[in-house]
Amino acid sequence: MFNVTTKTMQWGEETLTLETGKVARQADGSVIATLGETSVMANVTFAKSPKPGQDFFPLTVHYQEKYYAAGKVPGGFFKREARPTEKETLTARLIDRPIRPLFVPGFKHEVLVMCTVLSHDLVNDPDVVAMIAASAALTISGAPFMGPIAGCRVGYVDGDYILNPEVEDMQNLRNNPEQRLDLVVAGTKDAVMMVESEAYELSEEEMLGAVTFAHEQIQPVIDLIISLAEDAAKEPFDFQAPDYSDLYAAVKAAGEDNIRAAYAITDKQERTNAVAAAKEAIKAALTEEQLEDANLGSALKKLEASVLRGDVVKTGKRIDGRALDTVRPIVSETGFLPRTHGSALFTRGETQGLVVTTLGTGDDEQMIDALHGTYKSNFMLHYNFPPYSVGEVGRVSGPGRREIGHGKLAWRALQAVLPAATDFPYTIRIVSEITESNGSSSMASVCGGSLSMMDAGVPLKSAVAGVAMGLILEDDGSYAILTDILGDEDHLGDMDFKVAGTEAGITSLQMDIKVAGITPEIMQKALAQAKEGRMHILGEMSKALTGAAEFSVHAPRIETMQVPTDKIREVIGSGGKVIREIVEVSGAKVDINDDGIIKIASPNGDAIKKAYDMIHSIVAEPEEGKVYKGKVVKIVDFGAFVNFFGKRDGLVHVSQIENRRLNHPSDVLKEGQEVFVKLLGFDDRGKVRLAMKMVDQETGEEVAPEKKTEEAEG
Repeated sequence: MFNVTTKTMQWGEETLTLETGKVARQADGSVIATLGETSVMANVTFAKSPKPGQDFFPLTVHYQEKYYAAGKVPGGFFKREARPTEKETLTARLIDRPIRPLFVPGFKHEVLVMCTVLSHDLVNDPDVVAMIAASAALTISGAPFMGPIAGCRVGYVDGDYILNPEVEDMQNLRNNPEQRLDLVVAGTKDAVMMVESEAYELSEEEMLGAVTFAHEQIQPVIDLIISLAEDAAKEPFDFQAPDYSDLYAAVKAAGEDNIRAAYAITDKQERTNAVAAAKEAIKAALTEEQLEDANLGSALKKLEASVLRGDVVKTGKRIDGRALDTVRPIVSETGFLPRTHGSALFTRGETQGLVVTTLGTGDDEQMIDALHGTYKSNFMLHYNFPPYSVGEVGRVSGPGRREIGHGKLAWRALQAVLPAATDFPYTIRIVSEITESNGSSSMASVCGGSLSMMDAGVPLKSAVAGVAMGLILEDDGSYAILTDILGDEDHLGDMDFKVAGTEAGITSLQMDIKVAGITPEIMQKALAQAKEGRMHILGEMSKALTGAAEFSVHAPRIETMQVPTDKIREVIGSGGKVIREIVEVSGAKVDINDDGIIKIASPNGDAIKKAYDMIHSIVAEPEEGKVYKGKVVKIVDFGAFVNFFGKRDGLVHVSQIENRRLNHPSDVLKEGQEVFVKLLGFDDRGKVRLAMKMVDQETGEEVAPEKKTEEAEG
């Protein structure tokens, strides 16, 4: 009934298995990839004809994590997997980016890639397994895919690169000083296609070494996929890329000069209008048959690319007149908004981000329900890209894949410089509102995010800047590396990579390569040029920081204290009674964790002190010989009981009340009276012994022995 094909190899510490032929047999390609005990099923289907008039490649990649894979039930009221989580969206992008450029040019049939996590061993991250499964399913599907690709994750510890480190090792790198890198690389036999990383101030050489190491490690996986395809691949789909050379010749003849003149305009809006007018002029010169050709859009784009790319490589001059390594003018401003905790307006050329930082307490931490467990995050970065930022109208809805991806890239870049939660116990939320865009708004979010956090008083280890780089590689091997690319250069170039970091090193690298032939030498030169750009931007950003930023009066103050774990129960009280009373009486927010770390938060310093004192009185032990202020709670014949240390009471014997003989304690004391007492010690049964007679009852200061003697003689 089943025609099963299985291929297995040892890969690093684990066994990698690819299997096809048993499940989802009606899909064009279906592969279950298993690494350790993490299994992902990838299913590929593609339409056998394109939709009429379609002038783009409609590839859709979905990645789904099923909770049953880790033996869990989804949290919340709705016990079913719902809209994609951030991890699912980011992984879908991770798979999409390296496979998209590898479809035969001109293929415009709908393609659907669905990756489903079936089993998760909590050791091997399913994102890399999903990428391998998707590549294998595409390779055997018969679709015109020029793969296969493979991917792996790389860690970096003590100068050594680690292949596919465990999920736990990659969790919260900020608090794990040994791990300095979380890098995912995808590539073909000959070339790297995609890089995504979170790094902790690595040098350019270390990053390039990690990419090279990853490309070497994926080679046997590519061989395994090829071996599977040799035994299980379907017949290749009969697809011939359309020949529109005659149409392109007509388009070129009708409008090359106009397109070149339009791209010579430096202002984006004017240039956009001029390019649109040039295209309309080209269409006016074409025949009805040429206008109806489905490849007209491709021909126009090819003309734009040839004009833009050829001129840049030949002349070294770009659309806006800059040299290849020049960054656009930068203006930075902090304290832009009056009531926010921190804000910055970062403008680079025609790209602008209004970035706002809000500081919160432990209650504001984000709860993340993942396959490997539920955890909290105290750092969030949200990126918004409204239509007006590019002068367009459009429907505004929730964040799309692009917004989530750009936000995560900026989050990774800034993560490395955040202070430890023990030093700065705040929840940090950054929102980047892109108000103008013409190239790399994600890097503007990095720069603006760094500035706005500094404006909010967050003690960052150092400032972070980001720059977007581009590459134009011609068929003859000549190339141009572009610093701080424009939107058009990104759209029509061969490689787009974004580098963020501090003066000390790289904190994030994202790379997408659209063509083969990117050599390590080109990458090395590109990273060196990116470093120069980053240093320039950091210098420009420093002009906005004239001095140490004051902590916003509107932000909560947080003080932390550590209590013994065996005292946690006393602070919380039965049913939370004690901690509720502390919050009500003091007016501060109080948060306590299982390790005994208590965070007290309030914009009011007095409220924090009151809560601190109340908690301290519960958990601290009274010190022998120290004077305390207390209240008389009960008077008996032989003395008075005084509440002096939180809920702790002690006895002041009648002989210890004054330096004279009293008939009864009530001669000088009454219940409810406030007194100063000195802790003499504890009797054999652990009872507290207090004294009043050696303490000045007005000042609370201990009376010197000689003074007591004089008073006695008097």
